[in-house]
Amino acid sequence: MTDEPTDTSPGPENAEDRKTRFTVLVALGANLLIAVAKAVGGLFAGSPALLSEAAHSVADSLNEVFLLAALRRSRRPADRQHPFGYGKERFFWSLLAAVGIFVMGGCFSFFQAFEAFTQGGAEESASGFVVGLAVLGVAFLAEGTSLARAVHQVRKQPGDGIGSDPTLRTVLAEDATAVVGVVLAAAGLVLHRTTGHIEWEATASLIIGVLLVFVAYRLGRSARDQLIGEGDPRLHHDIHELLDAQPEIEAVAALHIMRLGMDSTLVAARVDLVPGLESEQLELVSERIKRAVHARWPEADQMFLDVVEAPTGEWRSPAETARTS
Repeated sequence: MTDEPTDTSPGPENAEDRKTRFTVLVALGANLLIAVAKAVGGLFAGSPALLSEAAHSVADSLNEVFLLAALRRSRRPADRQHPFGYGKERFFWSLLAAVGIFVMGGCFSFFQAFEAFTQGGAEESASGFVVGLAVLGVAFLAEGTSLARAVHQVRKQPGDGIGSDPTLRTVLAEDATAVVGVVLAAAGLVLHRTTGHIEWEATASLIIGVLLVFVAYRLGRSARDQLIGEGDPRLHHDIHELLDAQPEIEAVAALHIMRLGMDSTLVAARVDLVPGLESEQLELVSERIKRAVHARWPEADQMFLDVVEAPTGEWRSPAETARTS
């Protein structure tokens, strides 16, 4: 018998994914334009802070490519090799984006700051100062527009919005950091021009680097938690309450929840049923409980119920046993 062919093409794109993809494309277009402008302006003005911002924009542009790949690849349907689907692709590519922010943005900013502190530089020329401020002004408008688009989508999303979608969270963090970075670079440029000391721009570059490393750490830690199997305490509590309320369930021995993707969650429960249920009733009860959970939480599309026999004496869940041992 031959294996059936596996369909690896992406599934249909839902409305939220289409909005997120548009937000990522807006950010990508803005970052590509800004990266070129900052690089040219930074070389012309001899500004380390402006060059740090150019590296930041290049890193953001590459990250947007990663996020577009995440949106496409995470929609692939489940197959034999990945029976729970490819939803965690979105978490993986978000982790790569965090690494990109750290390496290409933060580390280059530290290098620019170190070079400026150790080698110094000439006094800011009038033409270089004007070009630098003009580039930063354009960058502020472009980054601000992209940030406004991301914030608008977050507010329109149901639930916690920013906390649920790693792609949108990454875009929002990048845009917010970019706007703050532009302000810091402009401050360093003005102080350099006013005092004649390039150390002001070096300090601005150093602060930008620290900010980028912090953002990369927060995004990377979140993506790591999701990749290794992050649960949802609120969802855990609500499903536990629903199971406890079922007349056929005497006790919930264990409940485990893990996000498999944006719209997919694994729910595995071990329950003890009330005495007297016949074997034919077990399947009916199990299916009814699964339908009840899925009807209230559509994302709980992978649910497994394991019927266990309650031990003699007072029932205690494994979590309660662990806390008292």
